[in-house]
Amino acid sequence: MVNLQELKKKFKSSILSRTNAFACFSLILFSTSIKAFEIPDIKLPDGFNISVLTSETPGARSMALGNNTLFVSTRREGKIYAVTNYLDEPKVTVIVDNLYMPNGIAFKNGDLYVAEIHRLLKFENIESNIDDAKYTIISDDFPTDQHHGWRYITFGPDEKLYIPIGSPCNYCDEPDYGVITRVNKDGSNKKIVARGMRNTVGITFHPKTDELWFTDNGRDMLGDDIPPGELNRVSYNGQHFGFPFCHGKNIKDPILGNLGSCDESTGPVQELGAHVAPLGLKFYTGSQFPNEYKNQIFIPEHGSWNRSKKSGYRITVVKLDGNNAISYETFADGWMKDEVTLGRPVDIAIADDGSMLVSDDHNGVIYRITYNSN
Repeated sequence: MVNLQELKKKFKSSILSRTNAFACFSLILFSTSIKAFEIPDIKLPDGFNISVLTSETPGARSMALGNNTLFVSTRREGKIYAVTNYLDEPKVTVIVDNLYMPNGIAFKNGDLYVAEIHRLLKFENIESNIDDAKYTIISDDFPTDQHHGWRYITFGPDEKLYIPIGSPCNYCDEPDYGVITRVNKDGSNKKIVARGMRNTVGITFHPKTDELWFTDNGRDMLGDDIPPGELNRVSYNGQHFGFPFCHGKNIKDPILGNLGSCDESTGPVQELGAHVAPLGLKFYTGSQFPNEYKNQIFIPEHGSWNRSKKSGYRITVVKLDGNNAISYETFADGWMKDEVTLGRPVDIAIADDGSMLVSDDHNGVIYRITYNSN
């Protein structure tokens, strides 16, 4: 049996002896290998449990579910991971590296689609080519701005790919930005379907009405408590949601407020916490959670960066009656404690068994939230 105290003594003595350099290296490897990721103390409603699906996905951002594979994007790391056999014995493979902020990821009919800042890639028949993944470029006509330039992509019920283009600023008037676009699967026929958002990094579709819902990150530098984050619903093509002249339901921008009126734009279905950075929302469509959560919206709040007291760092749920929000509640909390960041949830995926998967780019892990009434 390994005696840890003896190993520690050897480690200290090796600092004084170059001849023990190899022993130092071996001990470092040993210490790293025995340290597992510890989940923060996450508070959940009664009956819910959280575990780590994998901690081998540094920078984990957006997720897309294949047939038996969970695909995970990154942003600064430039990688795409494939987590095969993800609900039983997950194995993580890096299928591509050195991409330009490949935050957007979507799976359709066996193919994986990845959005870098400036282009769209397609990996055909990806689950049969995990170890030899190759891509084709299907579009390269997106803006190259890094500021709010990382994409979030998903397929709609019409089998078209929906791609937001964030505003390249904190506040500015740039007509070709702050929009949600739609393209065919081959990247052709790009059209704008909604305008007036600052930075949308989460879009999804209602499981019954097929309407597009999205989160939007409000502007900074107006104080701790304004403007709110937003949960929005698109009810017709070309709809305008207020940015940059209006924030939330009726907050006029102090600098660009003369560009329009809050009365002329669509306010959010639900105002979210100020600066919480709401990202990859999902409707819960599984059958494992209690019925009260069916077809309700879960929102990962990545967390504030410039607030005097941090906000977000949690998962919230917005409950609906038709298209009206009737409550906005905390579902999972504990990724921030005493102003210390312990994790940052980014995206949500609903697994085939009804469990909820949550990515965390701060820790590089994927969590699994399950429910058991016993």
